[in-house]
Amino acid sequence: MGKGCITVTKYFLFLFNLLFFVFGALIMSFGLWVLLDSQSFIAVLQESSHTVKVASYILIGVGSLSMAMGFFGCIGAIYEIRCLLGLYFTCLLLILIAQVTAGVLIYFQRDRLKYEMSNIIRDMMISYTGQNRTTEQTWDYIQRTMNCCGWTSPGNWSENLLIKNSTQKLFPCSCRNESLPGPDLKEGGLCEYMSSEPPIYETGCVSRVEKWLLENFGVILGICVGVAVVELLGMILSMCLCKSVVQEDYTKVPKY
Repeated sequence: MGKGCITVTKYFLFLFNLLFFVFGALIMSFGLWVLLDSQSFIAVLQESSHTVKVASYILIGVGSLSMAMGFFGCIGAIYEIRCLLGLYFTCLLLILIAQVTAGVLIYFQRDRLKYEMSNIIRDMMISYTGQNRTTEQTWDYIQRTMNCCGWTSPGNWSENLLIKNSTQKLFPCSCRNESLPGPDLKEGGLCEYMSSEPPIYETGCVSRVEKWLLENFGVILGICVGVAVVELLGMILSMCLCKSVVQEDYTKVPKY
């Protein structure tokens, strides 16, 4: 490989490692968001499911590792250090295999995941008291912002212990449809209605979530494909540069 090609490969690899560093930062940030945010749909699952917490820690770990790999890949590319380039290629290959495996498992286990999610939401609605628990606040927020009620339908709330055992006509305040006449709007808790039917949304939240995923499927797929392409190009360039390095010169590496 000519000297000009080596130089171009080196700086292209530096650029891809810089992108990989940024992707790692985004993955770590997403993991921290899943772990810390209390005003999103994922918070409902997090308090009820240990798996979601474990997944958030995995995302933080993978993001941190990706950032470290991007940093060392940049160093290996600029200073042409074969051991760092080889280590970078090996770790990148393992991460790519892990990502593909995780994607395949999620795809083939999607029905089971949906079933488990339904059970988690159902248990939360049965024990709902409106006492400002984190999961209850989050579910109220979801119903208000997505204009939905219940998981599959508003009928899911008929299993709630307070609604079932009350002599009053109660419904979740966050299900309140503003376009219908009824009691004053409240962010959470249970409200009483006097009409024959509660003034609530008739659509279940699962259909709203699925609709959102379908509308944003292209963006999600594009991000996944983009990450995979960057990883593949990084692997190819690192191998090309690694093979072109005949003798390492560690005197070029700055000493701190």
